[in-house]
Amino acid sequence: GRHLFGKGERMLIESWEWVLAFVAALIVGISKSGISGLGVLAVVLFAQIMPAKQATGLVLPLLCIGDIVAVAKYRQHAKWQHLWRLFPWTAAGVLVGYFALDRVSERQARLLIGVIVLSLVTLHLLRRRMAGHETEHGSWFAPTIGVLAGFTTLVANAAGPLMTVYMLARRLPKMDFVGTGAVFFLLLNFFKVPFMVHLGLINQSSFSFNLMLAPIVVAGAFLGQKLVASIDQRTFENLALVLSTAAGLKLLF
Repeated sequence: GRHLFGKGERMLIESWEWVLAFVAALIVGISKSGISGLGVLAVVLFAQIMPAKQATGLVLPLLCIGDIVAVAKYRQHAKWQHLWRLFPWTAAGVLVGYFALDRVSERQARLLIGVIVLSLVTLHLLRRRMAGHETEHGSWFAPTIGVLAGFTTLVANAAGPLMTVYMLARRLPKMDFVGTGAVFFLLLNFFKVPFMVHLGLINQSSFSFNLMLAPIVVAGAFLGQKLVASIDQRTFENLALVLSTAAGLKLLF
């Protein structure tokens, strides 16, 4: 059947799609434990079982649930001066994304999300090569990263890698990095909710689907905390990059 979450429409989901949805919800939770970049993969997985635009709306409440768990654990490490510097620009980027998303077709949305995913993978690899060579960035840096993060987060829930680049450039220690990111995404994702509701991408039936997946997100968040402690970060990043690249290419082609 069709897998739409329009007003009053029922969900028709096959068993393999439920498995995919469960895996995606688990990934959302894991991504909130300080393993940034994985959240993009969840959007792409949901885009395999429903239109790409609706996938971004479906993921958002799940991200909000993960954010609440992350902030409860890491909030004391947040560095608010970075949040105040970045957030007004990010809000402006969300507005740009809101007007863009209302005007693009489903095919254009898939292409846009695919391009964003692959660009962020490239950015991540470039950042790795530059590790140890970070220079001080000019006054343009926070506004540029902020607007781009706001746009990509509304269109594809994919601001994680941009936020990573920003916080690494600011040389934040690991726990400050995780805490600042947790609070930033909690504020950002709740800020986006009214826009997604107005676009019709969060509605009653999509939200009831979110409620079914919510316990898996919470389980993923706790699993992620154990993974972060036990797994080599580079191995995990490589896996996330490979999966994100494959997913981005699938959306493009």
